[in-house]
Amino acid sequence: MNTRLVLAGLSLITASVMAADLPTIPAASIAKKKELLFADDFESATPAKEWHKVVPTFAFEKGALKGTQTRDKNIPAADGKQAVTPHAAVHGLDIPTKDSVVEVRFRMDGATFVAVEFDDRNYTGAHYGHICYARVTPKSVILVDQKEGTMRNDIYAMTDPAKKAERNKLLEGRSATFPAQLDDGKWHVLVVETVGDAMRATVDGKPAAYLKSPGIGHPTKSKIELGCGGKDGYFDDIKVWNAEPAKQ
Repeated sequence: MNTRLVLAGLSLITASVMAADLPTIPAASIAKKKELLFADDFESATPAKEWHKVVPTFAFEKGALKGTQTRDKNIPAADGKQAVTPHAAVHGLDIPTKDSVVEVRFRMDGATFVAVEFDDRNYTGAHYGHICYARVTPKSVILVDQKEGTMRNDIYAMTDPAKKAERNKLLEGRSATFPAQLDDGKWHVLVVETVGDAMRATVDGKPAAYLKSPGIGHPTKSKIELGCGGKDGYFDDIKVWNAEPAKQ
């Protein structure tokens, strides 16, 4: 994840496809599952070797993975210490994929969002190798092409307010925000399908979001990351499959 993610919600919604122009979500899956690459129910006392810490404010708690954002404010550099910027809690999974299906249970217990992200640290054309993600907030499901959107190096560098209009123009079609109602503190099931340049998400088996954008088709998604903004979010029963396009 990048240092702007926690504060990016409003700008993402601004840059997203407007509600009236949201793409139609396919009723059927766009991906056909192949082999199961990974599964974890978080019941083991020893984390699976594929997991690793990214922003280390996740903990294994009562058979689930709990994320808590602790970097929630800007702290200027002082007394020889580096500045601290807001950042979500992030836990990484070293499972290389191209086309895939990721299924995970989640619960927001005060969290502002939970997310499933895809990265390629060897890709240098986007900040920190960010490729794409699916994010769930209490009121929305958001899909983002970061590779050709917010994290593309030239766009990421556009911090000058005078370039806001130019930046927003470049971001058109690179994200889509769909309304949802998920602030009930209950467990839900998120499924994220990536096939070619398309991403589809379902929540509790119902179509929730869809985006078609070129960066999603990045051929080497070497890492999957789970993110959590705010306090607290839980993940459980994650499964990752290789996939191929479903027959329509």
